[in-house]
Amino acid sequence: MESFSKSYKDAGVDVTAGYKSVELIKSHVERTRIPGVMSAIGGFGGMFAPDMTGIANPVLVSGTDGVGTKLKIAFLMDKHDTVGIDCVAMCVNDVACSGAKPLFFLDYVAVGKNIPEKVEQIVKGVAEGCVQAGCALVGGETAEMPGFYPVDEYDLAGFCVGMGDRDKLVDGKNLRAGDALIGVESSGLHSNGFSLVRKVFRISEERLNLHMNDLGKTLGEELLTPTKIYVKPLLELMSKVDVHAISHITGGGFYENIPRMIEGDLTAVIEKSKVPVKPIFKIIQNEGIPERDMFNTFNMGIGLCIAVAPDKADEAVRILESCGEKAHIIGEMKQGEKGIEIC
Repeated sequence: MESFSKSYKDAGVDVTAGYKSVELIKSHVERTRIPGVMSAIGGFGGMFAPDMTGIANPVLVSGTDGVGTKLKIAFLMDKHDTVGIDCVAMCVNDVACSGAKPLFFLDYVAVGKNIPEKVEQIVKGVAEGCVQAGCALVGGETAEMPGFYPVDEYDLAGFCVGMGDRDKLVDGKNLRAGDALIGVESSGLHSNGFSLVRKVFRISEERLNLHMNDLGKTLGEELLTPTKIYVKPLLELMSKVDVHAISHITGGGFYENIPRMIEGDLTAVIEKSKVPVKPIFKIIQNEGIPERDMFNTFNMGIGLCIAVAPDKADEAVRILESCGEKAHIIGEMKQGEKGIEIC
């Protein structure tokens, strides 16, 4: 007998819509299947058997995050197939910064009303993010919560587990004065600072549809550009060069995130002139935001900061560029109080 509760549906929760959502997302989930996946979608737990070949001392590395108020842009534009990429990126990039390879991902979607076609679009983005990261989507949860979320809104969060070899993890302990700092370009705002962005632009559906010459696209298209996923280029780089530290530039910008990769009495010195600031950040700053706040809120065009020995910097840039990334030497480590100096 098919599961159905008229009383629950009258209260705003349609379990049959949940079943339809699961059916619609199965093809997207299947795209992410990699060796090690042991279970199909829909069970009580996602099972994964990791390949330990070549790993002497395995360490699990996990990360969790959401998309934040960037979702408000998706609601206004009624476009839901890219925020899942953001959700995956925010988790897998963090895991990769530790020198670990992401293995599997789970998502959590909380909706005011379960519209299966909308849930499918959200999970389609999650699956695309997993494909880009080379990890599997092994499960998740869709929770219908009437009265808690408006019927046309939702929240999206995720969780990732990766694995690395204890002796090869990147923990900042090899960081030294004189190390070169390499900045890898972002795709734009990524998924951070959107509360400020929405305030600055006084976001509305009409304003999001405005074509902006400086961007070459509409404001909405720019703001919904997905977060770049750096996993594969990072793994390639770490297989060829001794990487001393990595920082994922997310909420809090340069000032909060770069010191997180530092061990000891060292200062990261960033040269502003070498940071390829993207047009969207210049537009925001021109609205009256102080430069210090810009570097303390946004990535300013740099999604990753990577520290390597100075004699390996050019090689590291070449490897990253061979993987399709744009990378620049933007500064160096100096002896001094733990922190960051932008000059």
